[in-house]
Amino acid sequence: MNKKRTKKRTQHYKKHTGQVPGTLVYTGEKSHKNVKIESFDYTKDSISETILTNIEDAKSFKETDSVTWINIDGLSSIDEIENIGLQYGLHPLVLEDIVNTTQRPKIDEYDDYLFVVLKMLYYDNDENIVIEQVSLVLGKNYVLSFQESEGDVFDTIRERIRIGNGRIRGLKSDYLLYALIDAVVDNYFSIIETLGNKIEDLETDLFEGHSRDNINIEVQQLKREILKVRRAIFPLREIINRVEKGEHPLIYKRTITYYRDIYDHLIQVSENIDIYREMIWSLMDMYMTTISNKMNEVMKVLTIMSSIFIPLTFLAGIYGMNFEFIPELKYRYGYFVLLGVMFLMFLGLLYYFKRRKWL
Repeated sequence: MNKKRTKKRTQHYKKHTGQVPGTLVYTGEKSHKNVKIESFDYTKDSISETILTNIEDAKSFKETDSVTWINIDGLSSIDEIENIGLQYGLHPLVLEDIVNTTQRPKIDEYDDYLFVVLKMLYYDNDENIVIEQVSLVLGKNYVLSFQESEGDVFDTIRERIRIGNGRIRGLKSDYLLYALIDAVVDNYFSIIETLGNKIEDLETDLFEGHSRDNINIEVQQLKREILKVRRAIFPLREIINRVEKGEHPLIYKRTITYYRDIYDHLIQVSENIDIYREMIWSLMDMYMTTISNKMNEVMKVLTIMSSIFIPLTFLAGIYGMNFEFIPELKYRYGYFVLLGVMFLMFLGLLYYFKRRKWL
């Protein structure tokens, strides 16, 4: 299974080898025949929520005075992504990064828009971490968001826009971009909390001696998960730092404080990741120590048993069967009784070792 994943990931990277820069090649795993486009066009006093059936209709929101959020679900249809790029004048390299789902989180500044790539994290039904790429384009009065499939962490943003809760309806598109990024970052805390609970449960099991046979595999899986989360989250600090310290005309000074709050949250998440990373290494050391202690316990019991039988074996080695009167020698079935006793001793010791979990 791991070999298949490695092969698949390698194919994703090789798809761009030798191709002209700006060539659109979808590298994700979630294929959708139709792109779903939903739009929220709003001002402080009004809102229009629409599911667009025609991509050309998205262009009509570009020149309005209202703020528009257009969310695109589905990246496998290259022609439709190119069409959206034409409607909003996106650079071919931007479109290439949108459909390249292995893209590292980053920010690119253009004259009339900002392009941001970040990772959305969530747990699937099997409690495995899923990393989905989200691409955001900030324009003068619009934000475009591109996702691989339906389902995200933006439901609270949609609800705030619908009911006009908070500042989102009264501020510009740069605040909408902040709100979307903040929703992704807030979800990181639930991921980190779940990881922390898993690590603490394993630590408790190891400390209390309730180690399972596959506990080393669980520790290894946790280590891989924390590394995946770290790779997804750490580059986002650089993005927010550039937005906070930059002077792009699309980011107003009044919203810089909000982006600074995201940066503080990312610092907190990063510190927790580093703590949990150290705890995972400690878990591995604790596991090895537990195994060593168990081995020492086994060796102690076997040493005691050997110490008991060594003097008896010594005496038997000297005297052997050199006695004139041995009652059992004349017993007709003595040989078979001895074999039975030896077999019962073998079964008894095997049961004892199994019960002590030495085998």
